[in-house]
Amino acid sequence: MTKTIFFSVGEPSGDQHAARLIRQLANPGGLAMRNDQRIICRGFGGPSMLAAGCRVDLDLTRHAVVGIVEVLPKLREFFRFADQAEDIFRSGSVDSVVLVDFPGFNWHIAKRAKKYGIPVHYYCPPQLWAWGAWRVRKMKRSVDHVVAVLPVEQTFFKQHQIPVSLVGHPFFDAVAEQKLDTAVMRRFQSQQNSGERIVAVLPGSRDHEVRSNFPIQLETIRRLDREMSESGENVRFAVAAYRDKQCLWCREQLSEEDKNLPIDFYVDCTSEIIEAAHCAMMVSGSVSLELLARETPAAVIYRVGRVLHAVGKRVLKIDSVTLPNLMAGRKLFPEFISVGDPEPAVDFLTETMRAMLQDSFYYAKIRRDLQNLRNEHASPGASQRAAELLRSKLFGELETLPEKNSLGMQTQMRNAA
Repeated sequence: MTKTIFFSVGEPSGDQHAARLIRQLANPGGLAMRNDQRIICRGFGGPSMLAAGCRVDLDLTRHAVVGIVEVLPKLREFFRFADQAEDIFRSGSVDSVVLVDFPGFNWHIAKRAKKYGIPVHYYCPPQLWAWGAWRVRKMKRSVDHVVAVLPVEQTFFKQHQIPVSLVGHPFFDAVAEQKLDTAVMRRFQSQQNSGERIVAVLPGSRDHEVRSNFPIQLETIRRLDREMSESGENVRFAVAAYRDKQCLWCREQLSEEDKNLPIDFYVDCTSEIIEAAHCAMMVSGSVSLELLARETPAAVIYRVGRVLHAVGKRVLKIDSVTLPNLMAGRKLFPEFISVGDPEPAVDFLTETMRAMLQDSFYYAKIRRDLQNLRNEHASPGASQRAAELLRSKLFGELETLPEKNSLGMQTQMRNAA
């Protein structure tokens, strides 16, 4: 008997996470069990899901928006999309719904699915544990099971009596699958062979993040270059831009006096830069998980306006903005929130990066702590574990679970099933 899972995915990153999950659902045992015909995947998503074999009824990733200003003009359109999903649910052809992030819209999908008695699972759930905890009531009403990707999520939803299973973060699957550009890696190897240590500079993935934070990073680079040159140390800075226009903007911030700075600019080489780097200065974001996976120490900054900072202090329920720090329960990655005068942020970055470059004991401790955290929480296999859990929900039996570095995760999934 075949079962149909309806996916609702609105962000490009969620499209990639869902695609890995879909491939695992279709091919649970690797080459020996290729093309499990019992499960049909369809729904709202993007090109990665389509390539994985999902029937995409609507490319929702083309309509991804951030913030209330962008959402309001599209409200009518999103309600029409939700009605389209309800038409599919009404037909009786869907056995399970899987939501991936994108809560503003996915709450409506969950509500419509529950209207027709369809079980709803939330994979990569919204960060209710960080802010907006009042939305937990929506989760209780409309979601049957949370498929958590971070330990802090599991703890939060358990506290609120919501069924939850921890499978690990699919980002680590992406890192494990990443094939590094050999030409770029050879260039970094050549620099290292000549005695240069590489410092990764990660200015963020969004335009406003780059414009707010890169000037702070650039001033830090200037100071470090002066200090390292005076002490005879050879350090080179590799700026990882996500888009061509961001790279161009960063290059334009260099003055005539910066022409001798040991700085290089790259586009779409973030993984290679992190892999080669001795350490990094970064803007807070999901890229911190890749730094953890590759065991690269980093100092974290994030610049915000005064109003947003004041609001954040009231609504945020966390003491860190960096995911590995939240996973560890302490600040493995030093971090600084910059408000107003940027000088304190420059001082923080300069002092922290100097310590990572010159204090071998400090650097070794961070590496050791990252390795321990990586071994505990950053192993690949999240997509496979999530697929096993969903399959058990569909067919009422838990098949052989994949190996995990922690037996506790397997026990949690068996109890949940």
